[in-house]
Amino acid sequence: MSARDEFLAGDRPDDVALFLADSFVSGDKLADYGESVPGGVLLVVPGETGRNVFKKATGMDAMSFAKEAMGTEGTVAADLAGADCPEGDHDVEFVFAFAEEQNEEVGGLYAEGDVIHAYAYCSCGTSFSHKWVAGER
Repeated sequence: MSARDEFLAGDRPDDVALFLADSFVSGDKLADYGESVPGGVLLVVPGETGRNVFKKATGMDAMSFAKEAMGTEGTVAADLAGADCPEGDHDVEFVFAFAEEQNEEVGGLYAEGDVIHAYAYCSCGTSFSHKWVAGER
């Protein structure tokens, strides 16, 4: 099972996943460390390392970006290698995701299983979020 498959199954709650479009990794060493996917590279790395890589690649603090993106719902690809911008047909520049372990006390989606939180940024400047129960997409 690949690191991405383990992440999407909720088996790597201490890691983060990053999709970076080719425009972010062209000529960058990051492409050597991740999984090549159509349009970019996908990395699954330990949380702190991932947040640092995210900041270096995008110039943004990962958690501040996630907080901003929570205000707009969109659709992130189930494989994390892209997304559909809610503002139109634009290119997604990056996706930042993490898994949160099941928490029945919180209820809702969190009672159903581990939850994948994914945040995307589009070339039009729109940030948006999507979350789902791990393994259900």
